[in-house]
Amino acid sequence: MILTAKYVFPISSEPLIDAGVLVRDGKIVDVDKTVNLKKHYPNEEFKDLGLAAIMPGFVNLHTRLDRTLLRGTVADEPYTSWLLKYVDFTSKMSKQDKYDSALIGCMEQIRSGITTVADLSGTDGPVKAVSEMGLRGIVYKDVCAPDKERVDDVMNRAVREMDAWGKIADGDRVRVGISPATTFETHPSLFTKVSEYARKNNTPVKLRLAGSREEYEFIRSGTSMFSPDEKGNRNLNYVEVPPWLPFGVSPTQYAKNWGAFDSDDVSVIHAIHVDDDDIRTLKQYGVGIASCPGSEAQLGMGLAKIHEFLQLGIPTGLGSDTPAASEANGMLREMRLTLLLHRATDARSFMKSSTALYLGTLGGAQVLHMDDKIGTLEPGKLADITAVDLRKSLQVLGLNPISAVVNSCSASDVILTMVEGNILYEDKKFTSGFKYSEVAERFSQVRMKFTNGN
Repeated sequence: MILTAKYVFPISSEPLIDAGVLVRDGKIVDVDKTVNLKKHYPNEEFKDLGLAAIMPGFVNLHTRLDRTLLRGTVADEPYTSWLLKYVDFTSKMSKQDKYDSALIGCMEQIRSGITTVADLSGTDGPVKAVSEMGLRGIVYKDVCAPDKERVDDVMNRAVREMDAWGKIADGDRVRVGISPATTFETHPSLFTKVSEYARKNNTPVKLRLAGSREEYEFIRSGTSMFSPDEKGNRNLNYVEVPPWLPFGVSPTQYAKNWGAFDSDDVSVIHAIHVDDDDIRTLKQYGVGIASCPGSEAQLGMGLAKIHEFLQLGIPTGLGSDTPAASEANGMLREMRLTLLLHRATDARSFMKSSTALYLGTLGGAQVLHMDDKIGTLEPGKLADITAVDLRKSLQVLGLNPISAVVNSCSASDVILTMVEGNILYEDKKFTSGFKYSEVAERFSQVRMKFTNGN
């Protein structure tokens, strides 16, 4: 099959006009002008997408698919108060609720052009949903042990569950990783145990680190993240706050001191509150960064130093975070927010649209160590592709088509999503046996328990 359109964005090279991509057996065979493809492959099936842009599928570096139905439950709250209420709502969800939530979350990813997800979960719902819906991704097992005495038992249970997840996952597309809880939730020796396990088993590790000013002050000076009446007795269903003494270092150095970066495939979500020493540490250990501008802005967490990360060659990409915080899943939205927020706060560097698109594609693939397979449109890469309709764009497309996509397109403009040559979404329809309307009906019924206070 040859997909053709007005524009093709290989990412690894300049945009092509009136071009296409030849896909065979799940891989990209050729990328060239349409006239050349017709000349060299006259017997291939052609699918012309018209005034559209074909590009690599988007890579979402941080999702909580099983929390999709929590979108809108906690609004207009800063990080710490949002977290407390968010945890309360999460506790009301059954395992079936989380699977249904993950299923519709996958549908939202697909119809917004995302082909690869890095999800975080405590249950196997997202592993099932990602595998069933045909997405590519890593699902990280959420692990928490607030007491040192429980660390070994918690790790042993996590390993058993991860083994079970691995049997559910589509082995060609979906891997299982591990993610220790945030620095204020879990005992630091868990970081050491996770790294030891990851090194032995070649397991990806995801850390939630340096995301808020409150976390930074908590680790450095022991300042409570919560209000005085909650201090010492507020229970987050898994830990009393604060559970141990301050360490006098930044969260990044704290994690390093406990061996959190010692395995081969480590990524950090947020990395907002980092200084020069912290950034050098992340570079030294080959850590990748997942910035989530939508949720971070909405919760008042701050803004990651993406320009500095990129200058130092630190792999960096974008995530949409839990829908309960970001209110949306589209990577086009995250790209545009990244572009605007960084231009507003760092006018000297002035981020380009092409940089934002890179972060949502190849940058994310590099963080996940998948850039040899996805992230660009090149011969030999897997055919993970998305296409965006440009007919409604009000921009002068010929001058900067990448800018037109980043600045004027949204998830509703996605017209095709393909993973390894399989079309998952086309012309506003899913090609799988799942129907969005049917899952959405179950979704609505579950959400009633929140509005009814049950």
